[in-house]
Amino acid sequence: MSFGNSWMLTQGLGRFASRLLKGMALIVCLSLWSLPAQALPPGNPIVNPEALLRYSLPIDNPDVRKLQSSLEDITTQLRANRRWGAVVSDVKQAYRILSDRPTQLLASIPDDKKPQAEAFIEKLKTGVEQLQISAEAKDKEQTRSQRADLLTLVSRLEELMVQKFPYEVPEEYSNLPQLKGRATVTAKTNQGDLTIVLDGFSAPVTAGNFADLVQRGFYDGLQFTRAEDSYVLQIGDPPGADVGFVDPATKKYRSVPLEILVKGDKEPLYGITLEDAGRYLDQPVLPFSAYGALAMARPGEDPNGGSSQFFFFLFEPELTPAGLNLLDGRYAIFGFVTSGRDVLEKLKAGDTIESMKVIDGLDNLVEPKAA
Repeated sequence: MSFGNSWMLTQGLGRFASRLLKGMALIVCLSLWSLPAQALPPGNPIVNPEALLRYSLPIDNPDVRKLQSSLEDITTQLRANRRWGAVVSDVKQAYRILSDRPTQLLASIPDDKKPQAEAFIEKLKTGVEQLQISAEAKDKEQTRSQRADLLTLVSRLEELMVQKFPYEVPEEYSNLPQLKGRATVTAKTNQGDLTIVLDGFSAPVTAGNFADLVQRGFYDGLQFTRAEDSYVLQIGDPPGADVGFVDPATKKYRSVPLEILVKGDKEPLYGITLEDAGRYLDQPVLPFSAYGALAMARPGEDPNGGSSQFFFFLFEPELTPAGLNLLDGRYAIFGFVTSGRDVLEKLKAGDTIESMKVIDGLDNLVEPKAA
């Protein structure tokens, strides 16, 4: 049974999508909700999924964030062309942080992990020196490639700074699987392979439910039921009358609450959209600003009716900036596709997920306390 257009998106959102595809001139009036101009967030949205995952880590180390920001900014400067002076400035700032503030970088690292962190810092210093040579030579491709490698190292350094799960999930959801951290999932489709990183720090119940279903083999062999170009790709409807996962142990439909962590909050908001909570200007930690965002589908206006159906967000982020579109705060993102964008672009309704597997982070999956 297919959810159809009444599932995942309300009728208003369905009209929103249709109109966007017919005329981009309507984007502003449909996405701003009549907010005053001074409420618009400054700057461009973060469109890179790996960057969003880095920024969503629950760490508090200003120096590593400055290091990350310096390297992230290089892409912005490269897009603008001829801003090589700004690129070189970013590289020099990154090197100064690594050279002058290693003690501050290591301050957030547990003692048993400091040798590993020190090795990362040395690799970063060497890599930044090489990056400076490429930037001064104005070698765009080499600069872009080296920057990406360095940010991977930054990610690993930042991950060492996470010492524990930052909050307690409400007891009422203890009957659901929870992902207390990150996990990586691979999906083999008939069009190619995808790599997905699940973010349990921001959405532990939603990500935990998904990881549990992957481990059960629930998605193996399922077809994509909905595909709209430049918008969404949806899957997770099992064969037969059921529209979600029915636990074989209890014979009951497993429903998952809407779960959204807002920037500045210590724990997610459950069971209500940001709009209904009156938090119109608040922005989720995981926004709909990156191609390949993974989000939980749900029926109509029921924020707690999601189960197994999910969708990939396929809209160009420049057209739906984070905090200004109708999906942020209404649907729970719980991960991002980090490899396989070309595959997502090929997949259509009727295509199949042949198999899915959790390849890393399974030890972060916490089983339910009760069935």
